[in-house]
Amino acid sequence: MGCLGAGRAGYLQRRRLTFFDVHPTHARVWNRVRGSRRMAVAVMSGRAVPGMLIAPLAAAAVSIAVAVAGQPAGRGGDFFRTGVEIVQMAATVVDADGRLVGDLGRDDFEIFEDGRPQPLTHFTRERVPLSVGVVLDVSQSMFGQRIDDARLALDQFLTDRLDVGDEVFISVFNHEPSIAVPWTVGPRELRNRLDHVRPWGGTSIYDAMMNALPLFDDRKHPRAAVVLISDGSDTGSLADVRDVRRQLRRNAAFVYAIAIDAPDTRAINDRVNPFALREITSESGGYTEVVRDSPELGPATARIAEELNHQYMLGYRPTRPADGGYRSIRVRIAGRDHTVRTRRGYVADPRRRH
Repeated sequence: MGCLGAGRAGYLQRRRLTFFDVHPTHARVWNRVRGSRRMAVAVMSGRAVPGMLIAPLAAAAVSIAVAVAGQPAGRGGDFFRTGVEIVQMAATVVDADGRLVGDLGRDDFEIFEDGRPQPLTHFTRERVPLSVGVVLDVSQSMFGQRIDDARLALDQFLTDRLDVGDEVFISVFNHEPSIAVPWTVGPRELRNRLDHVRPWGGTSIYDAMMNALPLFDDRKHPRAAVVLISDGSDTGSLADVRDVRRQLRRNAAFVYAIAIDAPDTRAINDRVNPFALREITSESGGYTEVVRDSPELGPATARIAEELNHQYMLGYRPTRPADGGYRSIRVRIAGRDHTVRTRRGYVADPRRRH
């Protein structure tokens, strides 16, 4: 939501379409109920533009919307886009000892797109609602104690460590991926939803990721993450790691992978490949953690949740128009020995949500 100068903007939340007249000195708001959450209309300068998404374009417009609608900044419904675009990204900051840093201000961040400095137009260190996709390996090697430990770890992750306003989907995969639970607001609603899953079959990690990532195009929140859990190497995907990396360049989700690697129980050519997983996670700003067996899944998912609960949300308005090309992104903290993890870049598609 938001615009510069005179015009109208709006957002859609809970089946209610809210429009704003945004002028330099005043704002008006009114609501219209619509029957579909996925219908979006943005009206700019009196002209309707159906089905297009924008992120906040100016702090002034955001503050007007917040004041009238009574919503915290960054916690709205769907965003609308115009021809003037904001690139938004989550960012994790750690110090030289790997500890999370959560007390930085707007002026501490420097953003570069293709090496060119970009002005930071949107910033918050408050917890922004999250859209999470869980991608779980249910191949034959996960049978028994491993799937039991995975269920327990995910139940704790979803019900104890996420916020009630977050939304989640669950995808399971063996040699074929499937969506076990579609987008659901309120992670506690998903307790015990994996009790019916029985592991069998091969392992197609890359196909599972290619199946899961497009779901984020229909997410509710601007911040997004994938939690991937697997104990084996990919044995059956049609896609490969390069396909997944290309897909991630069009997706804002952080990817976290937990690789179960128990060398005493698996043939060396059937063990999980953490190097391939790191190629995926590093592209997105996430990370891969290798655990020695499934009882370590609980602490590993807790560490992911701790990071997700202490991220910054940044946004900038690119100085070049969208042209369909790939843009690299680099974020750094000026004058400090801190590391920033965020997406490495994006495809500047004018019709895609960034």
